[in-house]
Order: sequence, then structure tokens, then C-alpha cells
Amino acid sequence: MSLESFLLLLTGGVVAGTIGTLLGIGGGLFLVPFLVLVAGIPVHQAIATSIVAVIATSSTGASVYLERGLVNMRFGMLLEVATVIGAIAGGLTANVLSGPTLTKIFATVMMVTALLMLRRSANNKHGDAPETNGAFASEFNDDASGSVVRYSVKNIPGTMAISLLAGNLSGLLGIGGGAFKVPAMHLLSGMPMKAAAATSNFMIGVTAAASAFIYFSHGHLNAVLASAAVLGVLGGSFLGTRISRRIHGKTLAWIFVGVLFLISAQMFFR
Repeated sequence: MSLESFLLLLTGGVVAGTIGTLLGIGGGLFLVPFLVLVAGIPVHQAIATSIVAVIATSSTGASVYLERGLVNMRFGMLLEVATVIGAIAGGLTANVLSGPTLTKIFATVMMVTALLMLRRSANNKHGDAPETNGAFASEFNDDASGSVVRYSVKNIPGTMAISLLAGNLSGLLGIGGGAFKVPAMHLLSGMPMKAAAATSNFMIGVTAAASAFIYFSHGHLNAVLASAAVLGVLGGSFLGTRISRRIHGKTLAWIFVGVLFLISAQMFFR
């Protein structure tokens, strides 16, 4: 690998790690299109590299979010049961689909998710108003607002169903599943955006690990490419956790919507 290629992958990894840790999506939403469109890497190799990077993102960001009390560990572990089952199925399915088909699936699901998040953000002008009389009650200190946020979750079966789909798409597309779990926890279960992103970040490493060995066994994982991307992702993850301390939940939601629209448009019109 040339120095230019290494620096390109390193830069992409930093951006992916920052976005992934901040939004709880693992970075695959950015890294897969970056590797395919900019670095010219075949989509299956790009997905395999992204899955390894997602594991690195989760390992770095989750430790910080756990320390700050943002992760709802009990709810996250429940959702992860459904997610891992879906991830294994997705990893197996990916090997019978062509690259263009995977790309179109990627773009379509991102656009639908972005529209749902946009609708919620536009209607929620006063920010999150979490319920406190549901299950898995938790609280965290919001450094941006200087207040303690208390909440509980609702509609657990619906969120588990989305987690199953998220796991399948994670194994299928190498995106960590956070792009679907975060909106599901926020829109369906009523979790504050920061808690949803942090809990997703905690979960996505397990989800990615469940499908990583399948890509490795099929020879899609290029260790050299993955190592360069992971180095950048680790640096970006530390940056993402620092930014999250200063950003408000509503702003985080708008950033989430913007990222989804951008990536889906790039992949669909590729």
C-alpha cells in the first residue's frame, strides 16, 4: 500500500469514527461509501473493512459512554439478542447478492430512515420530553444542558423487531445497524437522542462481530486495508466522544438526518 493510499484510508477512518461514535451508527454509513466511491474498493471488501472498523468504534466509544452513564445497558442487551440473530443471517445473505444490489438496498433504507427522523425532528420543536413511567428507567447528566435527564422506554416489542432488521442489514451492508436502532430507540421507545446513540454504540460492536467471521471466511477481508481504516477510526472515536459532551440532543438529531440523506443520495446515484 502506498503512503497516499494509507493517508486516504486513515482520513476516511477518522471521519467515520467521529460520526459513528457521535451518532451511534458505527461509522459504516460513511466508511462504506468512502471506500467504494473514493478509494475504489469493491463493495464486499468495503463492507468487510467497515465491519472491523465498527468493532473498533464501539470498543472505544462505549467505554466512555458507559463511564458517563449514557448507556442503558439492560435495554441494550435485550435488543442485542434480536440484533445478533439478524446479523448472522445478513452476513450469509450478502454472499449471494451482487454489489449493485447491495448498493441500492443501502441507499433505499437510508433514505426511508432519514425521512422518518426528519418528520420527528420537524414536529418536535421543543426537544425531547422523555416519559418516566415505562420500563428500563434510567438517567444521565447532560453536560450540554447542565441538567439530569430521566427517562424510561416503551414499545419494546416494536423496537426489538427493528433491531432484528437492523442486525440483518448490519451483516448485509456492514453499517453496524445503528442507523436503524438509533431511530427505533428514539422514535418508538422514546429514548432521548443522546441515550439512544450511546446505547447503540454499545451494541454495534457485538452486532458487527457476529457477522465479521462470515466475511473473513469468504475472503472479503483485506487486513492491510482494515488496519489503516481502524487506526483512523480509533482517533475519530475519541474526538466523537468529546464533541458529544457539548452538543444538544435536538442538534444531534438534525445531524443524524443530514448524514443519512447525504450518504443515501451518494450511494443511490452512484
